[in-house]
Amino acid sequence: MTRHHQPRKGSVAYSPRKRSAKETPRIKSWPKNDQPKLLGFAGYKVGMTHLMIVDNEKNSPTEGMEISTAATVLEVPPVVIMGVRAYEKDTKEFKVITEVIADDLDETLSRKISLPKSYNKSEAITKIRDALDYTAEIKILVHTNPKLTSLPKKKPEIFECGIGGKTIEEKLNTAIELLGKEIRASDVLSEGQFVDSIAVTKGKGFQGPVKRFGVRIQYGKAARSSKGRHVGSIGPWSPSRTMWTVAQAGQMGYHKRTEFNKKILKIGDVSQVDEVNPDGGFIKYGLLKNDFILVKGSLPGPSKRLVILREAIRYNGKLNEAPQINYISTKSKQGV
Repeated sequence: MTRHHQPRKGSVAYSPRKRSAKETPRIKSWPKNDQPKLLGFAGYKVGMTHLMIVDNEKNSPTEGMEISTAATVLEVPPVVIMGVRAYEKDTKEFKVITEVIADDLDETLSRKISLPKSYNKSEAITKIRDALDYTAEIKILVHTNPKLTSLPKKKPEIFECGIGGKTIEEKLNTAIELLGKEIRASDVLSEGQFVDSIAVTKGKGFQGPVKRFGVRIQYGKAARSSKGRHVGSIGPWSPSRTMWTVAQAGQMGYHKRTEFNKKILKIGDVSQVDEVNPDGGFIKYGLLKNDFILVKGSLPGPSKRLVILREAIRYNGKLNEAPQINYISTKSKQGV
């Protein structure tokens, strides 16, 4: 009998496959937008459900027909603009000029932020305005409100968010105007909009090459001594070293990943949570208590994980309109 041959499995696009340093992802790139507003928002992954929608994608085989689609539910309580940060461009990287912190911050942030005794808010604003000539970028610091949700944690997450505007001065004026205010998801995102989702994936621990890369289980004599759950060879005699592309055991999951062009199907407020909450609540999460977002398809990470939605940076030009939703499943997810 002839042996079966097939190409190697497992993408080598991500290297090294090690655990993420933080559960709150850091976003390095933001799209350009002339509108003076936030370019992203954060929410907590609740779970998944299914919807019946009218397909409105052009040239789709089911265009105009009612179809079923899976959707991820995100709970998005209001976020607070807690700071403004100015950057200057060095020869190699961006460096912080200074930052402005809002007054009357959440008490649970006192351990995460320690301001010097000589800090003065008005002086910090003046320093940024005087440095506008060589300021390369303006970012804002945002903190979440997990205490408003069903999550067991109370300490907010802090992340840096981009802001739109035609000029650096316009970005700065918008950021200072928003400083200390609460922002809702409907102020930043819209139904039908395409976004990128950034989150840390589910952690699966230390796994072998079969599960991690999908290599073939050996057969015959090679599998008798070690059950065959390893690669046949880790490299030739020359060069006498193991290449990084060889599938080996190691950490699987708990990596920061970005998924591009996810469509927002619905943005609901507090008065509409009964349209989504199933009987008994969502598994490992509970009941929705705040605004929510329904995103078409799946998102990275387990339930309760923080997911940041960013305006699409590689927008593919698809239809940017929300489909008509005829039905949202609220059946109990227990035992599914």
